[in-house]
Amino acid sequence: MRLTRRNLLTAGALSAGSLLVDSGFSLVPDAAAKKMDPMRNSGGFQPNWNSLRRLPSPQWLRDSKFGIYTHWGVYSVHGVGKNVTWYANKVYWQPDSAERKHWEETYGPIDKFGYKDLIPKFTAEKFDADEWAELFKSAGARFAGPVAEHHDGFSMWNTKYSEWNAAKMGPKRDILGELSKAVRHQGMKFVTAFHHAENWFYFPTTDKRLDSSDPKNSGLYGFIHEPYALPTKEFLDRWQGKIVEVIDNYDPDMIWFDFGLELVHETYKEDVLAYYYNKAAERKKDVVVTYKKHNLVPMVGILDLELGQERELTYNDWITDSTVDNQGAWAYCPEAGFKSTDNLVTNLVDRVSKNGYLLLNVGPKPDGAIPEEAKERLRGIGKWLQTNGEAIYGTTPWLIAAEGPTQLEKPGSFNESNDAKVFTAQDIRFTCKPDALYAIVLDWPGEKAVIKSLAPRGRTWAGLYPSEIVSITMLGDGRDLKWEMTKDGLVVNTPATKPCDYAFAFKITRRRPL
Repeated sequence: MRLTRRNLLTAGALSAGSLLVDSGFSLVPDAAAKKMDPMRNSGGFQPNWNSLRRLPSPQWLRDSKFGIYTHWGVYSVHGVGKNVTWYANKVYWQPDSAERKHWEETYGPIDKFGYKDLIPKFTAEKFDADEWAELFKSAGARFAGPVAEHHDGFSMWNTKYSEWNAAKMGPKRDILGELSKAVRHQGMKFVTAFHHAENWFYFPTTDKRLDSSDPKNSGLYGFIHEPYALPTKEFLDRWQGKIVEVIDNYDPDMIWFDFGLELVHETYKEDVLAYYYNKAAERKKDVVVTYKKHNLVPMVGILDLELGQERELTYNDWITDSTVDNQGAWAYCPEAGFKSTDNLVTNLVDRVSKNGYLLLNVGPKPDGAIPEEAKERLRGIGKWLQTNGEAIYGTTPWLIAAEGPTQLEKPGSFNESNDAKVFTAQDIRFTCKPDALYAIVLDWPGEKAVIKSLAPRGRTWAGLYPSEIVSITMLGDGRDLKWEMTKDGLVVNTPATKPCDYAFAFKITRRRPL
């Protein structure tokens, strides 16, 4: 996931963006743009940032809040490394690394057994797309899908741009195609992720001792080039071609981009986005693109915070890519461990309250089985959402996102709280609908909950007018609860028994007070 060879980017990092399409938006051609060929000039969006940044987020994303994606590929075979997807990069680039030592102890010398030789071990004999999609649906996800191609250059569909793909090698199945059908069959939107821009520097391509320097393997390891060189037209054309191929053949509702997008020249990014949005308009559907850092121009898509979240309520919506494992391994790693379900639910609630969404990763085994520990967590999230989904799906942030003593140290990427951060009954997150305010208490409050932010405070904050409160219940219980407004806050008596295991949602039904 994360770039580790930042010095490769200093010579040519460029701004970039992502984008969204909302149904009913009037597509007005931009007559000033003349530069594209017919493929890129077939609709109302032109390949320039001014044209691409006009659209709000799709309503389906605003309502959905929660999705699941998978890191599953050749890298799942070795199953080791703090970040499993970067293991092979260290094996090839760092001869003295622990990763190289592990590789040679496990598989033999790197010049005799290379990354390509893992492909036959990527068998997928237990892969069942329908089973995956049913699990993701039961977890409460509203959008789901796989990584289409990671840094390693191995495509998960039958691409015409390379023989190094899952339809021709390893599983010998069109993974992307099977999952796109299964996900949609469950009524979810289909998302796929592209990391393949980082293939440019992921493997060394000029070390004659390594299989990555053999031109016949360039479809996997990347084109031969000297270190620190900028991507060539040949590489960028293939980068673009693969995305267009997936758009045409699998019709994704969301395209997620990793960090390497900053290596891609902005005209290619503009062209891809214009093509995607015009194709979506032609198909009469709403789509969205996500991006990291400033790799796309603001407002052409949604900013993604890897393993991160915001401290405060934000003006623009955003998304987090996080993972069910507890070390950021991303792909299958038996030693990684897993976040608790309580932690996963808490972080979903926190993000939604601050105008964010969650895309949660799961790393299946090389045979296609999803680890039981991951299934347990996903089912736990689903059970919580069955009780409390009303406070998540279809909500908007409120005027205040949160109250309580437990705070993130910093905003942005790589700040995600882990199981060591203990949330209390004083930590509360807010969401709302037209007739209701939801106050989600992150630990059981005992006999009474005190919601301090709702106390009227005259000039500084109106809080809630007592006259606007019709009733207060707890989701999963449903009975009217006694309450009173005091100078310290809204005090609510809790039900006699807990309706769920964590994150307890008070529903405050409201009316116009005046």
